Amino acid sequence: MERNLSQVLKCLDEAPTSEEFLYSMDPSTCFTYSVLTLMTLVGSLMYLEETVYITRKITSSCKRTAYIWVTGAPPVIAATSCVGLWVPRSSMFTDFTASIYLSISLHKFLVMMLEEFGGEEALVRRLQDKPLKTSTGPCCCCCLCLPPLPVSRTSLTILKWGTLQAALLRPTLMFFATVLWSNGTYQQGKMEVKEAFLWITLLSVAAFLLSLWPLGIMFAQAKLDLSKCNIVPKFALNQCVVVLSQAQSGIVDVLVSTGTISCVPPFSARARGTFMDQQLLVVEMFIVIFVARFYYRWEHSGSDAENPGPC
Repeated sequence: MERNLSQVLKCLDEAPTSEEFLYSMDPSTCFTYSVLTLMTLVGSLMYLEETVYITRKITSSCKRTAYIWVTGAPPVIAATSCVGLWVPRSSMFTDFTASIYLSISLHKFLVMMLEEFGGEEALVRRLQDKPLKTSTGPCCCCCLCLPPLPVSRTSLTILKWGTLQAALLRPTLMFFATVLWSNGTYQQGKMEVKEAFLWITLLSVAAFLLSLWPLGIMFAQAKLDLSKCNIVPKFALNQCVVVLSQAQSGIVDVLVSTGTISCVPPFSARARGTFMDQQLLVVEMFIVIFVARFYYRWEHSGSDAENPGPC
């Protein structure tokens, strides 16, 4: 009776501390964690090597910075997930860190596409007679009546602000979430009308989806003009990171809410769902890091002025 009551109480508690988790760790879990940690370290080393390669090959500072930010999304998400595995109670902060980095990375991907055209002025000259299609995902893929967007410095600024707003708004929302959490009025995963988590999540998701729209608009044209730069697989990898890091956690939350993922002490159902999501993310991001190496490397000849993109 007392044992059953103890297990029920553990299921109602928050995630265990690192000490509690390490104490309850069995050999199979220890092996799994060792492999996941090794994958994270290898992925981080691969990213550092890629950063050195990009720094040596690209002379344009704007393009170089964009490439480093974009290729850094998978290793950062893997690293934050790995930290969350070893320190279960840090999952809210590791998720915040990964989300903030991903928002900035999406903005940098748009900048990267602009730089592949040779910069904004070169893009305006090149596409002045080719208006951009605005009926693209994820917001307006069904709105075929939307007028095309003429290419100008103003329209490019609007597109950049479309991605930049998420990079500014989401960290602000997460700052307020942290403040409310410290006051005990923010509980992660509690989807109720009176709870701050619901409204902060809705605003964050809306800003994030809106930031994907300018990417879709620019990619619709870039895939035609920048095919030699591997822009299609680069965009596909970028969207894989978005789906795996954002949609996957939402699916896990649904499974927790429906009771499909149950409590297994020392983890409550919600903590166990987060634990499973983080394990998957480490493996998935390692695969993305490995595949991305084949598309972010190029045979470089001449200067960036002579060769507008690393094609």
